Amino acid sequence: MNPALERLYQAAAAPQRTILGLMSGTSLDGLDLALCRLHGYGPATRAELLHFQTVPYPESQKEAIREVFAQSQVSLEKLTALNATLARYHARLVQESLHAWGVACREVDLLASHGQTIYHAPRHQHRHPEWPHMTLQLGDGDHLAYLTGLLTLSDFRQKHVAAGGEGAPLAVYGDYLLFSSSAENRIMLNMGGIANFTFLPKAGNAATVFVTDTGPGNTLLDAFTRRFFQQPFDANATHARAGHINPALLTCLKSHPFFSFPLPRTTGPELFNTRYVENALQQTGSQDLTPEDILATLTRFSAETIAGAVRQVARPEDFYFYGSGGGVHNPLLMAHLQELLPGCWQRSDALGVPADAKEAVLFAVLANETLAGGPTDFGPRSGVPSVTFGKISLPT
Repeated sequence: MNPALERLYQAAAAPQRTILGLMSGTSLDGLDLALCRLHGYGPATRAELLHFQTVPYPESQKEAIREVFAQSQVSLEKLTALNATLARYHARLVQESLHAWGVACREVDLLASHGQTIYHAPRHQHRHPEWPHMTLQLGDGDHLAYLTGLLTLSDFRQKHVAAGGEGAPLAVYGDYLLFSSSAENRIMLNMGGIANFTFLPKAGNAATVFVTDTGPGNTLLDAFTRRFFQQPFDANATHARAGHINPALLTCLKSHPFFSFPLPRTTGPELFNTRYVENALQQTGSQDLTPEDILATLTRFSAETIAGAVRQVARPEDFYFYGSGGGVHNPLLMAHLQELLPGCWQRSDALGVPADAKEAVLFAVLANETLAGGPTDFGPRSGVPSVTFGKISLPT
């Protein structure tokens, strides 16, 4: 037997596995690295976070990604090159992080890499009924495996599409295993570039749970903060809190048919981008709004579309809300949400997984399930196919 396959077999058969989860989201702010010890599998899964850090991307890396990000037409040469160069960059960050943590490669059973989403287009967006849902992540698994010497699972989203899903969000597969409760109804709300939530009623029946995108989280806020203030994000909502919400612009932003689609649904910066806001400004004659007013309105836009999606399926006062992602650090966004969704609010830290680490931890959980567990039966609900994920790359 190939020695690498023997390692894979032994890791799958062990009572616990050490898995390094990697996540880089649509905010393009950097790479999250979460080294986890996964005990068991399936409903008995328990995740222990050993080390975590976010390595910010240098501006040159962000620009390289933006050249091919969320666009229908790009340079094929640059796209192909980035698939390899991004993986090689991530491999270096893995090696540097393990060294900083004092962890030897031989102590890590598996690398679970989400990669970088550069295009996401469900059918409702691309409008070609003969085409499947589409999603594409860069950061080749073979490069990662060879350069780190680690067994690698990558390209998680394609199985979801192959099984009829839209390729996102995948959080439900980890949220259900880690955070289901018989004592309380839970909404696991993640606010990255795009916001999504996992619906976890306390009955614990997998067929009743699902995950859905709600619309923009931080993507528009970050884009216009860069444009107006040359800052990567609106720290502490300083600029947004200095502005006023424009009702006409807010109504126009919320008028897209996406917000009336049935749940679950997915979207991305391909739809909700600066052009979307510029069109709304033109339609409402709001081009003379101050930057602060635009950011104030965009913050409320994110909050109202999150709340609107939640209210389609839940009475907020009956649920406990656990926030994660960069949005939890935006005090104005969180204040709006707590006004619109009166319930018990905490960060995912209260459940043992830090809000900033949650997505990287979840990909470690998905890899653990692929290796040692198996598909959970989520029933016939649309958007949650009962599959496992990830393509295996051997280091030699």
